[in-house]
Amino acid sequence: MTSEPPLAASDSSAANSTTGPSGAHGPGAGRFWPLAVGSVGVVFGDIGTSPLYAFRDALAEIPAERLAQADILGVLSLALWALILVVTVKYVLFLMRADNNGEGGVLSLMALAQRGLKTQTIGVFALGAIGAALFYGDGVITPAISVLSAVEGMKSVHGFSHWFKTEEVIVVTLLILTALFAFQSHGTAKVGRLFGPIMVIWFLSLGAMGVLHIKDAPGVLMAVSPHHALGFLVHHGLVGFLVLGAVFLTVTGAEALTADMGHFGRVPIQAAWFALVFPCLALNYFGQAAIASKALAEAQAARLLLGKQDWFFLMAPPEWRIGWVVLAAVATVVASQAVITGAFSLTQQAIQLGLLPRLNIKITSATEAGQIYVAPINWLLYVGVVLLVLSFRSSEGLAHAYGISVTGTMVVTTCLAFIVVRRCWGWKLPLALALLAPLLALDVTFFGANLLKVLTGGWVPLMLAGGLIALMATWVRGTRLLRAKLVKEGLPLADFLKIIAQRPPGRVPGAAIYLTSEPDTTPAALMHSMKHYKVLHEKNVMLRVVNESRPYLDDADRLEITDLGAGFWYVIVRYGYMERPNIPKALTACRKHGLKFDIMATTFFLSRRAIVASSASNLSAWRRQLYVFLNKNSADPTSFFHLPPGRVVELGTQVSL
Repeated sequence: MTSEPPLAASDSSAANSTTGPSGAHGPGAGRFWPLAVGSVGVVFGDIGTSPLYAFRDALAEIPAERLAQADILGVLSLALWALILVVTVKYVLFLMRADNNGEGGVLSLMALAQRGLKTQTIGVFALGAIGAALFYGDGVITPAISVLSAVEGMKSVHGFSHWFKTEEVIVVTLLILTALFAFQSHGTAKVGRLFGPIMVIWFLSLGAMGVLHIKDAPGVLMAVSPHHALGFLVHHGLVGFLVLGAVFLTVTGAEALTADMGHFGRVPIQAAWFALVFPCLALNYFGQAAIASKALAEAQAARLLLGKQDWFFLMAPPEWRIGWVVLAAVATVVASQAVITGAFSLTQQAIQLGLLPRLNIKITSATEAGQIYVAPINWLLYVGVVLLVLSFRSSEGLAHAYGISVTGTMVVTTCLAFIVVRRCWGWKLPLALALLAPLLALDVTFFGANLLKVLTGGWVPLMLAGGLIALMATWVRGTRLLRAKLVKEGLPLADFLKIIAQRPPGRVPGAAIYLTSEPDTTPAALMHSMKHYKVLHEKNVMLRVVNESRPYLDDADRLEITDLGAGFWYVIVRYGYMERPNIPKALTACRKHGLKFDIMATTFFLSRRAIVASSASNLSAWRRQLYVFLNKNSADPTSFFHLPPGRVVELGTQVSL
């Protein structure tokens, strides 16, 4: 069953559209350094744990019998230039300026592109849905691979390696992940304040370990020259392409730079990247390459092959290694928390933009922005994470599944950015192509490299994304068909008002609010009320909720009130896609416009629709069943819109679809 208004009906507005690059409007402009430190914990958690496995897995793609010192320099150079081109140039310097009134992320970019086009198009919707679906895939893989890789570090600790085998690693990993997901409903506002300082310590430790080992092979510093990366790709053919796919793991998490921009602001995030995160990551990769170079030289001197090694944990001296493993485990928990919180935020945006049905969203902090909890998403992510850990059993196996979701998201982001710079910023086509064509070529190259791993794990994010895209497309398509049917079968509002004027019914004290989603059609709840009660209230308001393509709205843009006469009003309440609807609060604001309500004398009428299958349906059988399931399990509109439960009347009807 569904209630008015169907939230998939998301209206876009061209008002206040972005006309050029703008800075983010992160909260607390006077708290620059606290925001910068906070961003280190939330924004850079994912990319900050990449050193645990990225260099190891990239180097492991080269057969041991072919590994040479030049190959280590090539892999390191690829990693460094991936950080420079993908993270620094594309995200930090360019995409962070393509904000939607301070908000970033793939859905914010989609909404901004829709505003620039002044309409909703299938192409832009498809890009947004694909990007969102791939992000959920990232949300499943990141906790699994990061925590698993940290726990695997126990194998390198003296005294633990003889009994800390694969089964023990899996058990400890699942215990940590279970505790993490179980804690989500309590919120992370209190412990979240520690995330920034913890990750600052983590990044400083990464840099320090790197500096400690560069002396083992100072020649690795030559990797800053891109000719080592290009030479490696030219001389290694297919192996070079496989290595490129693994090297991309060094930049996983870059998409979080824009997704969390609304919480911290563009400049604090950029400052944290240049002052701390990038230098420390680069130094750590230099250190890992130096250790590998020294180990390779020793193996060659002994006429032995260099086996696979966990270079990250070997950086720590044996007496420090247990502490290094514990610190890594804490960092991966913080990184996983950031991804889970990002999935909750993305879900809220997707609901408001009409991509998903209503879900109950719990605010877990009255003071911290973005602290929400979405139970279905939390436990679906948990089930997915557990299945991945049990299926792949190692971080090395999961690495094959990781890159596709991130590279796919980056391709989508670049495509949406092209629309933004053309339609919102007004760039000429040659200028837009000059900037974005090389970035898109880079994204497609990385995506192609990761597609080679489809059979060895890359199918996982593709399967997850395909299922979520089908779900989103079914929800949007079904809701549009439902609205069209209601308009076709409903009574035009103008005709209803004429009938009321000709044959005035009796009136009762108080006010009635009829929620509706169709602008020119009489609400079904109003028709049923007249049919059963034969009377009207003194004040009758048809209220329509409109979800805008802007993240936040000023109070001056919130309400639109039309006096229809004879005790009838039409009220439109607008919300940004980062806002949670609160209808009683909006009605209180109506007082400023001369429309006053006493909530305790106001009744809210909702249409509760039971959808039944129709032989003439435009939806296939499986999509129709999926849409009915989504409707039945969507959140109760009373709680979603914050309506007073004791003042709500639901009137049922049956609709064939």
